[in-house]
Amino acid sequence: MNEPDPNSEAEAFQMLSQLERILESDPHIDEVGFIHPSQFGTLIEESGLHQSVLSSKTSDVDATKRVNDVFLNKDHKLGISTDVLLPLYKAAKYAFMAAMRQHRELINPFDNSGNFSSSYTSIESEVMKHSKALLLLSYDFGTAWHSRKFIVSKKHPLSIFMDELHFSALVLSYAPKCEHAWSHRRWVIKSIAGRCTTLQEILGKESELVERIAERSKMNYRAWNHRCWLVPYMSTEQVLHELKKSRYWAGLHVADSSCFHYRRRLMLKILADSNDEQKVASSGCTLEINKLWKEELDWNEKLIKLYVGREALWLHRRFLSLVLIKHFSNDHTGTSILVDNELHLLRSCSTFPDSFFEDHQAQALYSASYILWLVKQIPEFHRIEIQKKLSSENLKDLLNKASPEKAFLWDYLIDHAVPSGDCE
Repeated sequence: MNEPDPNSEAEAFQMLSQLERILESDPHIDEVGFIHPSQFGTLIEESGLHQSVLSSKTSDVDATKRVNDVFLNKDHKLGISTDVLLPLYKAAKYAFMAAMRQHRELINPFDNSGNFSSSYTSIESEVMKHSKALLLLSYDFGTAWHSRKFIVSKKHPLSIFMDELHFSALVLSYAPKCEHAWSHRRWVIKSIAGRCTTLQEILGKESELVERIAERSKMNYRAWNHRCWLVPYMSTEQVLHELKKSRYWAGLHVADSSCFHYRRRLMLKILADSNDEQKVASSGCTLEINKLWKEELDWNEKLIKLYVGREALWLHRRFLSLVLIKHFSNDHTGTSILVDNELHLLRSCSTFPDSFFEDHQAQALYSASYILWLVKQIPEFHRIEIQKKLSSENLKDLLNKASPEKAFLWDYLIDHAVPSGDCE
């Protein structure tokens, strides 16, 4: 069994100290990345920098040179060499756990005047400093995240909570799906929600952060879930702004169901606010629900015809139709118009071109199954009319042609949707 090399351990702790000094000297670092050693020299030359580091008290020239070759900090971007990640992580973990032990062992944190003692404050600073370095190297270290919550929760200045938002964004710059970081941001927002006058501005920045991360991290459920979580904290005006702003992004990412789910959350918030007369009066804006849903349906139909065979678009249409059906539950004319429009969409999407691509096959399948689903959502006293209209649509042939392996399923669904059996 090999004995640990004291020189290597000393070098690792020296590098940890250097990393923590860099983080302290540049609080505006907004991105961190890990660089292969073979690229480090090239990056330093291209940046026009000879790596500038804070002076070290050690006389070990080799170790100092080693530190200079593993960190690159320019324009608030921090690069760390992958060659030292393991020893650096071990040193950060050891330093953090030692600070945590000291923090727990300090029985009485108060001085005679009832304030936190200087020794306790110093230990808290050590925990925060080491946990920051540790989480940049191992973002899923839950104990480090919890220790930061515990210490910050006892503080009062809002700037400390803002620092936590900045730090978690730094972690997300290289780990965009880190659930601990997203959860930490929600904890911060919940902690300041009742006493922050700029909450709406913070929510706007949070929404922009999610959009930037979603652009480079596709299908990021955790990011979109965080954005959905923000909706109840938004004002009516902000919800309307988010709905308008997210349309362009959704139109460019039609396969991303999470974005459409976010739009549904916004629309449900608008619907809930429209039922609250006091909120409507205080907002000073008229919420025309019918117009809003009509515009969303028209836009959704354009996307369906433009981007063939995208399931996320059809799922979004189910939501829109379901809300309209509930809204028009006692309006026979409104329901009839909705059914006619959807049958017209079915006809336009159920035609197979000469070149039988899978996208067109999926489009026909989604449109037909959507209509079968729609029949089940319509109130009983309106259903007879749509069943008569469906009898001439030849749904069974369409579904069997699009997906013949599910013939028994189609027979069952059609028999229950159109009991007359005239859909052949």
